[in-house]
Amino acid sequence: MAANLKYGGTGTGETAETPLRRLRRLGGRVRRRLKRLPAEAAARGVPASWLGYRWMGEETVGDYLARTGNAGAYETIHARTVTVNPLPRNVASRNELPAERGWWHYSFRDVPTRTSGETFVATVPDCRIVSFVEPKKGNFYPCIVTRHDRALALREIAFRPGHREPLRGNAPPVRRQKATWILERVYHNHSHWLTAHLPKLCLLRDRGALEDLILPQERNPVIDASLRRLGLDPECFPTYDPTRPLEVEELTVLGTDRFRPELLRPVRSAFAAPDAKPARRRIFISRARSQGRRLVDEEEVWPLLRDAGFERTFMEELTFGQQVALMQETSVLLAPHGAGLTNMIFCPRGAHVVEFADLGFPNPNFYALSCAMGHHYWLVPAEALGDVHPLEKDLRIGTDAVRDVLDRLEARLAGAA
Repeated sequence: MAANLKYGGTGTGETAETPLRRLRRLGGRVRRRLKRLPAEAAARGVPASWLGYRWMGEETVGDYLARTGNAGAYETIHARTVTVNPLPRNVASRNELPAERGWWHYSFRDVPTRTSGETFVATVPDCRIVSFVEPKKGNFYPCIVTRHDRALALREIAFRPGHREPLRGNAPPVRRQKATWILERVYHNHSHWLTAHLPKLCLLRDRGALEDLILPQERNPVIDASLRRLGLDPECFPTYDPTRPLEVEELTVLGTDRFRPELLRPVRSAFAAPDAKPARRRIFISRARSQGRRLVDEEEVWPLLRDAGFERTFMEELTFGQQVALMQETSVLLAPHGAGLTNMIFCPRGAHVVEFADLGFPNPNFYALSCAMGHHYWLVPAEALGDVHPLEKDLRIGTDAVRDVLDRLEARLAGAA
């Protein structure tokens, strides 16, 4: 029987483990274990600075206050709730909406019963703010680090690999006893500023809590113009230098949902002109002079829109004040997907918003924004074109789709009249 055994066999048809194979297996276990050690150490409280900031733990504002013995303040302004929203006016069933959540962590199909996150204001002790600007794109990303070397988990404010270098850097910090922080990632983006930052400013202004506000050092004309419309002189506030850490003894932060009605509608009220004309205008926002998401068949569909009473507008040619004034007179706003649609925030409640969108890369933000503002939303699928990033693809809508939505829109407006 023994004579029939091959070298290394077990006599049961299985191959015995050789010493070399055993050594490799054990080596693999050791390597996997070593890879897990830094993350486990961070989870157990080892300061991230000891690990080169490669493994940064996160904690909520509430957890940080509990860790510090509640040496701060936390106030819930709006509790987490589920908001019931209508379907797009030209969609019969929720199942017709895209279910893909993608980058936005919620989908078109989620909007009809969308969860609105909590609104809170908190003052937290001993925090350090660092940031970096993404090369080429110029996008701004902030991070707030607690005295326990953990990042505060806030919407659009989070630790990213790009924060390692400024955390390890030798730039002398700026120190302040008190500061109020509102800046999120890509604050300079038109849509982000209007829907994420202006609501915070309006909330703080209504609470009389702007005294310690920190503004960005780099601001575009829309930011300054919107601040002045709120009665705030941007030159009277301290600014944040992104090349230096900001250390604050008492830091006030806000937790907000970008599409919460209670936050967005006060922006419209704050910017409303008492002498605005009745909202009767129909506006088509053209992207013909923009980079990306142009409507390639715009000249084919424009006669249909013109005959339906639309005015063609290029938002980039208007000042911020002119954009606000135009929207306050607008009853129907129609456009390809793009930041210009964010201006619906200034339209009177009940406006009709028509979006031409690429449903192969579905972004539900304008649907959510329209619902939050109390508008009527229409979703018209468009064909995406080009071998580029989905956010940069041009669109083709077709005359048939435009005729269909215009006919339905006219019927609804006639019925409402």
